[in-house]
Amino acid sequence: MPCISGGEAGRMEMHLKIRQVWSFSLYLCACIAVCESFRYLVPEEEKRGSLVANVLKDLRVDAKELSARRARLVSKSSKQYFQLDPHSGDVTVKDKIDRESLCGQNEPCILLSEIVLEKPLQLHRIEVEIEDVNDNAPKFSKNQFLLEIPEQTPVDIRFPLESAEDPDIGENAVQNYTLSPNEHFRLDVQSHSDGTNYAELVLEKPLDREVNPQISLILSAVDGGIPKRTGTAQIIIDVLDNNDNLPQFPQPEYKVKLKENSPLDTLVTKVEATDRDLGSNAHITYSFSQVPENVVRSFKLNKYSGELTTAGTIDYEENTNYKINIRATDGGGLSAYCKVIVEIEDENDNAPEITITSITSPLPEDSPPDTVVALFSVTDVDSGDSGRTACTTEVNLPFVLKPTENNYYQLVTQQQLDREQASEYNITITATDRGSPRLTSTRILHVQISDVNDNPPVFEKPFYQMQLRENNIPGLLINSVHAVDLDTAQNAKVTYSLLPGKVNDGPTSSYISINSETGNLYAIRSLDYEEVQDFQVTVRAVDSGSPPLSSEVPIRVQVVDENDNAPFILYPLQNGTSPSNDLVPRGAETGYLVTKVVAVDRDSAQNSWLSYQLLKATEPGLFTVGAQNGEVTTLRPVSNRDSFKQNLIVVVRDNGHPPQSTSATLRILLVDGFSDPYLKSVALPKEETAEEEDPSLTMYLIICLAAISSIFLISVVAFVVIKLQKREKFTGTYNSGANFPVGPDSQENCADPGAGSLSQAYNYEVCLAGGSLNSEFRFLRPLFPVFSVEPPNTQLNPRSSNDSEGVPSHAGESQNIIQARASLSEDAAPRSGAPGCIVNQATGANINCSQNDWLTYQ
Repeated sequence: MPCISGGEAGRMEMHLKIRQVWSFSLYLCACIAVCESFRYLVPEEEKRGSLVANVLKDLRVDAKELSARRARLVSKSSKQYFQLDPHSGDVTVKDKIDRESLCGQNEPCILLSEIVLEKPLQLHRIEVEIEDVNDNAPKFSKNQFLLEIPEQTPVDIRFPLESAEDPDIGENAVQNYTLSPNEHFRLDVQSHSDGTNYAELVLEKPLDREVNPQISLILSAVDGGIPKRTGTAQIIIDVLDNNDNLPQFPQPEYKVKLKENSPLDTLVTKVEATDRDLGSNAHITYSFSQVPENVVRSFKLNKYSGELTTAGTIDYEENTNYKINIRATDGGGLSAYCKVIVEIEDENDNAPEITITSITSPLPEDSPPDTVVALFSVTDVDSGDSGRTACTTEVNLPFVLKPTENNYYQLVTQQQLDREQASEYNITITATDRGSPRLTSTRILHVQISDVNDNPPVFEKPFYQMQLRENNIPGLLINSVHAVDLDTAQNAKVTYSLLPGKVNDGPTSSYISINSETGNLYAIRSLDYEEVQDFQVTVRAVDSGSPPLSSEVPIRVQVVDENDNAPFILYPLQNGTSPSNDLVPRGAETGYLVTKVVAVDRDSAQNSWLSYQLLKATEPGLFTVGAQNGEVTTLRPVSNRDSFKQNLIVVVRDNGHPPQSTSATLRILLVDGFSDPYLKSVALPKEETAEEEDPSLTMYLIICLAAISSIFLISVVAFVVIKLQKREKFTGTYNSGANFPVGPDSQENCADPGAGSLSQAYNYEVCLAGGSLNSEFRFLRPLFPVFSVEPPNTQLNPRSSNDSEGVPSHAGESQNIIQARASLSEDAAPRSGAPGCIVNQATGANINCSQNDWLTYQ
């Protein structure tokens, strides 16, 4: 019986003893409930986390009460195979269970555990029966067995065969044996008293060594599981010459007792068989027959003397008995069999084992008396008195042991604690069994005395500054904060949280989060530097004391820009419509500014530094692009050999890593003048002409033309009146000069009037032929102060002739081709002729134009 050690009390009166007995009994009734036993069933080889049972209903408590009473599952074995969730009451598999390694052939296989509930203390016994599954196939000790049978052996003679071993039990164990078809033997399956099956080989037809000296058979062992598993072994039978006497044992069964932990080579027993034959047929040898592996591991048999001795450790806790089959074979190959049953006697070879179930450390110094400090159990796997234990502890300590049910003990306080006198205790628990000799084991419990919570957490820095690259992965670790609390245990456990705040009118929690235990800061979503450059949050650290203490620290997070934006072309627009055309006079010199590519980049710093590069051009050596400003200028003077239409592709690249780029397509037209009819009169392939026309541009230009016309209406009307007056004077001169027909098939020429000095003025004239109007206007800035007119058919400009030749002529076209030639002269002299008429500078002839075809701006 367990006992409690303490100081020896003096003699007391009888009524005082009775009062103490009643007080102790009432205490036990109040604190400890009677244990209830529950039994559950779980198959072996279940996965970790598999549900065994929910104990809420059996314990008659709810989940809240189960958690509040600190429910724990304590295994009675050395390994914890199950675990209890105190929040749900689910008992689940903690580790994979192999029934064969736990219980072997013992049935039922039960794992004992106890559920411990506190306030008040209750112990509930849990028995989990491990159900066998067919996870092992039958197996013979050897793959091949050799039998020697003399010829002329009488039929119906039986030859015992070694049984197959199957670690499974019940229906999953070996249920039947089968033999491959043959003409000499059949298989007879018998059952032992314990229900196990064994097979015997029965001779049905006499053997003739001269006809068949060796026979090979296949023995199969089949279990009863689903699916069935099979193990096979080969039986080779050597047919011997005639031997007519079998060996004989004096008794078929031997029973002996053996103490566990017997030394090696201890004689267990000696078996002896006799043979009435003479010579070699009477020479007998002994061997094991149909023995399991644990027998071969623990015993050995002298093949000549028949002495059975120990060969390994004999442990009562592993096997309480052994059944050994021994075969005696004479020189002629005849055999006889006997069985040796070895009963193992238990010895006190296992010391008591102390298992700590729970311990309260640190223990508050203001804990009242009878506070439970630790709960533990004492077990001894030995049997009889060797398994009975007693438990004691040291004297002169403010703690005392109190026994409970099922070999459990409580270590409780018996007086007030004072941390200033002792901040910790090392308590030695001693458990002793009652075997002979007595064995003892000790366990030291270390109990610390805790202080009150009087220190708030303190951060390592008063202010944190962190950096985070934009386009980060959501959930990326930014950095961490750490606060230290000088208290111990739970009072020093710090949790972190973010205080409410806003970032760009959004809550802080949508941008950043913090791990409450580690202080790691994580980005909730991907940030864009162009939207958020930096933001500030406040982190609070709170300890777990009572009352809790806290401190706060500000954190500034800077978003680091990355090169995630490609340059954007502002001019010229790249919106998928017809690209704008930039006009360049053919007389442009080197360095002439054609246009400028304007681009921006939303990134900052060097990621927004842009550089320009000419990637592709119709004439590679004609144009160049400023690397820094994007200005498109001529690299050499424009010549007549250069193609009329020039396409340029300009690449705008930023300075990021890796750099990003955007391309812009420019279309440049090389012209000799700036009039719209001139642009129409240049000979282009039919495909290019159709490609340049943009219907949407017509609408935009008409709107612009209407607006401009309303502004200049008055001046235009006055100018037309003057021109009409000049036309009346010009009519007579025209009739006497060259006649230029005007019609659908004719070309009209347009030139500058030669009247007046144009050294300091610009003169623009537009000549439009009837039926050739197109609502496409271009406004060109003049490059030279004076325009001079050349006849359309002159040979001075071969390019115009060539270009005109390239345009196919089609009869019946409704649109006239208008060709304008303009040459610039700084010192052009006035020419004679009527106002508003064209003067041919080469011949001096006047060319009549209708007043509807001329507009003059000075």
